[in-house]
Amino acid sequence: MADPRGFITTPREVAERRPVAERVHDWNEVYPGSPGKAVLPIITKQAGRCMDCGIPFCHSGCPLGNLIPEWNDLVWRDDWRGATDRLHATNNFPEFTGRLCPAPCETACVVGINRDPVTIKNVEVAIIDRAWNDRRVTAVTPEWHTGKTVAVIGSGPSGLAAAQQLTRAGHTVVVYERADAIGGLLRYGIPEFKMEKAVLDRRLRQMRLEGTVFKTGRRIGAEGDLTGEQLLDRFDAVVLAIGSTVPRDLPVPGRELNGIHQAMEFLPQANRAALGEEVPDQITATGKHVVIIGGGDTGADCLGTSIRQGAASVTQLEILPMPPEQRPANQPWPTYPMIFRVSSAHEEAGERVYSVSTSEFVGDADGKVTTLRLSEVAFSNGRFEPVPGTERELPADLVLLAMGFVGPEKAGLVEQLGVDLDPRGNVARDENYATSVPGVFVAGDAGRGQSLIVWAIAEGRSCANGVDAYLQGSSRLPKPILPTERPLMV
Repeated sequence: MADPRGFITTPREVAERRPVAERVHDWNEVYPGSPGKAVLPIITKQAGRCMDCGIPFCHSGCPLGNLIPEWNDLVWRDDWRGATDRLHATNNFPEFTGRLCPAPCETACVVGINRDPVTIKNVEVAIIDRAWNDRRVTAVTPEWHTGKTVAVIGSGPSGLAAAQQLTRAGHTVVVYERADAIGGLLRYGIPEFKMEKAVLDRRLRQMRLEGTVFKTGRRIGAEGDLTGEQLLDRFDAVVLAIGSTVPRDLPVPGRELNGIHQAMEFLPQANRAALGEEVPDQITATGKHVVIIGGGDTGADCLGTSIRQGAASVTQLEILPMPPEQRPANQPWPTYPMIFRVSSAHEEAGERVYSVSTSEFVGDADGKVTTLRLSEVAFSNGRFEPVPGTERELPADLVLLAMGFVGPEKAGLVEQLGVDLDPRGNVARDENYATSVPGVFVAGDAGRGQSLIVWAIAEGRSCANGVDAYLQGSSRLPKPILPTERPLMV
C-alpha cells in the first residue's frame, strides 16, 4: 500500500484544462502539453490515495482487468518503469483509454463508496505519457514466427489490439482499413481536442516495427477488392473488427431536407480539415445555428467541433431526463451510474436540453432546413410520449444526428462470408469469439454492439486468444473477458 492514510488525508485533485477562451481557437488537446504532462505535478499524491483494497473492485469495473492498485503503488514509489510494465501487462493502448475512456474503474473504486474515488484515469495517462516521453515504449518482437497468417478487417481499437497480440504471438498479421489512414474512429471520429493524432501515430509506428502490416484504402468485400472467399483462401484466419457503423436515424417529417447529417458525416470531415487537409464540400458549422440530437459522447464531440468552427449557437437535445449530480439510490456502488457529467466541450459553450423529442424539421423554398420542432416528453406505458402544450421551435441551419449505432454493415463482406447474426443484428460468436464460419472471428462492436473503447480493447485481446488457439491448438495470450460479459449494472 502506498500511503496508508492517503485516501483520508489527500483530497481528490485533477489537472486543470487550458482556459476556454484559449482552447476554442485551436484543435490541440484541452490539457496544457498533454493530459499526462498536466497531471504530473499532482499525480504522486493522487496515486497515494489508493487503498490497495483486499478486493479491488476497480478490477471488476475495468473489463481489461487493469492492475490498478499495483501501478498506483509504483507511481507513489517513483518507480515509473515498473508502473509502465504493469500498465502494459493488461492494456495495449493506455494512452487511448487514458484520454477517451469514461473510467468505469473509478465508479467501482472502494474509496468512492463514501469519498471521491481515486483519479485512476489520470494516473494511467500520466504513466504512459511519461513512458513515451522517456522513450520507454519500444517494439516487442516475437521470439519466433509460426508461419500462420491472419487478416484483421478494421483498424479501430479492437482490431489494433487483436493485431498487436497476434503479431507478438508470432503470426503474420495484415490489417485492412477502408479509409486512407489507419485508426478507424480513433483517427476520424475522435476530435483532435480529445486526442491528437500524433498519439495514435506513435503507437502505430511501434506496431509496424513489431511486424504488423497495414493496408489502407481497402474495401474488403466491395467490388474491385478481395472478396470474402478470397480472404479465406489467402489467410489462415480472419478477424472481423468492422465496428458498429450503421447509424440510428430519425424518421420524422422533413428528414430529407438539406443540412441534416449524421454525426459521422460531420466529424470525419472536421478532423481532416483540422489536420490541414482540403475537404471538398465540407459540412461546417461556421455561422450556423447548430442542433445536435443525442446527449452522449458523440454529441459532445459534435458540440466541441461546432464551437471551434464558429457556430452562431449550439443546442444539444436529449430525450432522457436530466440526470442527477449524485449517484441515485437505484444505481449503487460499484455500478456505473447515470449522473450529470460535464465534458470539456460542455464547459465551452452551448445549451443542453433534456426530456425533449423532435417531431418535425421545417425548411425553406430551397429545401434547406431552417427550423426544428420539438416537444417535451414524459415516460408513459413503456415509451416517451409528447406532453401536450409544450411544442416549440428552434432555429436550425445544421442538424447533427448523434443517436448511436444499430450494428455492423451487412452488405459486402459479412454477407459474402455468410456468418450468422445474433437477434440484435450483430455478428454471432461463441465463447472463443469464433463465428459460424471456421477460421473467422469477430471482435469489438461488430459482435458486442456499440460500446466503450475499453471494452473494444478487451475484446481484441480476448479474440486474439481465440485465434491463436485455433491456429496453434492452445494459447498463452490473455483472455480478459468472454463475449457474454457486460458492464456492471443494476
